[in-house]
Amino acid sequence: MKYQPRRCSKRWLDSDCPRGVLAIMDHPKEVDRYTVFYAELYAGDYRDGWLTYLSSDENGWHSHGEMEAYKVASYRYSQKHRYIRWTDLPDVVRDVVRKDLNHD
Repeated sequence: MKYQPRRCSKRWLDSDCPRGVLAIMDHPKEVDRYTVFYAELYAGDYRDGWLTYLSSDENGWHSHGEMEAYKVASYRYSQKHRYIRWTDLPDVVRDVVRKDLNHD
């Protein structure tokens, strides 16, 4: 059975949030304030699989990264106080996420 990471609840992934979004974090004091984890696991299972994420500032400048799935789970647990709602993301960041998920 293939591991499927658990998405945040509708409390966080509200409104028209794409199904491909796993979790959204806010780090207000960082340059790349927003982190959006994507749900699709690739290249393996939970132990050796990877997830992609988007880091972005409030103006839409962004970069992409990859993290091992088990590290994402650990990170999400330790940073659970940093979750934010989809509707709290700036429009420009939501547009980048939508573009990313439409190109898969």
